[in-house]
Amino acid sequence: MKVLSGQDLLSGLTALRARQPVKYWAFYSSQLGGIVTDPALMVIPFDDHIVHRGHGIFDTAGLVDGKVYDLEAHLDRFLLSAGRSKLKLPGSRDDIRDIIIQTTAVSGRRDGSIRYWLSSGPGSLELTPAAGAEPGFFVMIFAGLSYSEKWYTEGLKVMTTTYPIKAPLYAMTKATNYLPNVLMQMEAKEAGFDNGVFIDQDGHVGESSNMNVAFVTKDGAFAHPKFDHILAGCTSLRLLDLATTLRDRGLITGVEVRDITVPEARASREMMLLGSSVKVAPIIKWDDQVIGDGRPGPVAAALLRLLDDDMRSSDRLIPVPY
Repeated sequence: MKVLSGQDLLSGLTALRARQPVKYWAFYSSQLGGIVTDPALMVIPFDDHIVHRGHGIFDTAGLVDGKVYDLEAHLDRFLLSAGRSKLKLPGSRDDIRDIIIQTTAVSGRRDGSIRYWLSSGPGSLELTPAAGAEPGFFVMIFAGLSYSEKWYTEGLKVMTTTYPIKAPLYAMTKATNYLPNVLMQMEAKEAGFDNGVFIDQDGHVGESSNMNVAFVTKDGAFAHPKFDHILAGCTSLRLLDLATTLRDRGLITGVEVRDITVPEARASREMMLLGSSVKVAPIIKWDDQVIGDGRPGPVAAALLRLLDDDMRSSDRLIPVPY
C-alpha cells in the first residue's frame, strides 16, 4: 500500500474531480483562513465532528442575477439551528454575512446557490467535541439543485414513506444528519415516485425529503402544516406572505397554517412541494390517489410566478460586489 506524499494527495484529489466533474465555484474555510476556487481543494478534516458524528448545521440561499435572495431569513434560521445544536459561532452575524457575500463575489457567478455550514471542529473521534476545538465555518458557491421541467408542466408523484418522521427538535434544526430524508427519497425513487411525504404519529402531514408540502383545500384555502414538528422553510414562510395577494385576486379563500390530516390532504384541490431549490412544484398523485383533476393547478402556477418575481425585484435582495 503506497504512502502518499503531499503532492500525491493533491494529484489524487485533482484526479477524483476529473472523474467526478462538479459545478463548485468557490469555497471558504475558516480552518484554512480563506477561499479556494479549485474543487479539488474544497475539503475539511476527516475528524471534524460534522463528518464523523453529523454534529453540524447548514443552510442555503439563492443567488439570482448577481444578488443574494432572502439571506437574512436564512441567517435567522441558521442561528436558531446553531443554538439548538450547541454550536459556537465563528464570529458575529455580520461576520458570517460578510464572508458569504465575499465568497460569492470571488466565485464570479451571478446565478446559482450558496450553501454554508457550521461545525464544532476537528480534533478527536469522540462523541463530544474535542477540547478546545474551534468551530468550522464553510461556504460553497455552486450550481444548485435542479429538477426536471416535467415536474412543473406535468406534475410529480409522491408516496407516503415507510420511514418515521424525525422528532420535532431534529426536524426543526437544519442539521447535516439527513439519513431519514435520504432513505425516504431513495425509497420513493425505487418505487417509481418522485419523492415521499412524512406523516406524524397523530396522522398529520409533515414534510417531504428536503422540501415542505402545502395544499389548496376543497374550500379553496392555501393550507400549510404547522412548523412545530417540521422545518420552517424560508420559501414556505415567504410564500405564506405572498399568497395573500392570491386571496385578493380570488384564487384562494385564505391562508392557513395548521394541522392537516391525511384524508383532508388527499381530498385537496392542489398539492405542491415548496423549497428554495424546487420553488413551487405541483403534485398530481399521492400513492394511488389522484390530486384534484390530476393536472398542475392554477394556484401552484401563480405562487411560482410570485416567487420568481420576488426573487428578482423584492427588498430581500443583497447585491454582490463583484
